[in-house]
Amino acid sequence: MATVRVLDQEGKELRTRDLAPEVFEATVSVPLMHQVVVAGLASLRRGTHATKTRAQVSGGGRKPWRQKGTGRARQGSNRAPQWSGGGVAHGPQPRSHEMRVNKKMKKGALRSALTDALQSGKLAVVEELSFPTPRTKEAVEVLDALGLEGKVLLVLPAPTEDGAIEKSFRNLPSVRIAYARSLGVYEVIAADRVAFTQAALDAVEGREPAEAPAQADAPAEVEATDADADGSADADAHEPADADETEGSDAE
Repeated sequence: MATVRVLDQEGKELRTRDLAPEVFEATVSVPLMHQVVVAGLASLRRGTHATKTRAQVSGGGRKPWRQKGTGRARQGSNRAPQWSGGGVAHGPQPRSHEMRVNKKMKKGALRSALTDALQSGKLAVVEELSFPTPRTKEAVEVLDALGLEGKVLLVLPAPTEDGAIEKSFRNLPSVRIAYARSLGVYEVIAADRVAFTQAALDAVEGREPAEAPAQADAPAEVEATDADADGSADADAHEPADADETEGSDAE
């Protein structure tokens, strides 16, 4: 099983962590990653490019010269494609550049990218990042302590409440912030180093958060409530009969 060192914010090694084999020991498929990346970049295109055909260019309603007797080539309009200022033949028109890629392919490409990042030594894991206030100077110190150089992809579990981490790193042109739930293949491939926080790595691997066991006690309370209700029902069943019913039995 693959392992990775877990560092603190000062760059000190705390422990080693086992990585999920289904995510970080997958088969690296370059054609699959290429297809997903091309589809992602194509989806960013707006597709509003357009050129005018000879029917859309103004002018050209009159024949430039007569058909015969001039010694020149016959022309029907000065807005034909061969004329300067004429229309464009077979030019681009507005269209959608969307390429369909299913979810299974996207997940497989992301596993391939993460496996390649681990094998090439690009992966780094930090226990937790916290800044009391947004400060780029502290962000640079963290990068130096972790030994992250070049294009750095910092993966967080989710947007922070105060935004201190994002604001601290956004002034650095070589750092890109990504979130675990929307991590893209192109971001992982284009980065020289990929840094995960502990919580972000849990989200990528699909592990349960630390608060999950506490929530598992909730059904027990419901069962206890049901048990109380059953007990109260049994108690009502064993209550003595009303006085009127007792008097009626005595009279008989």
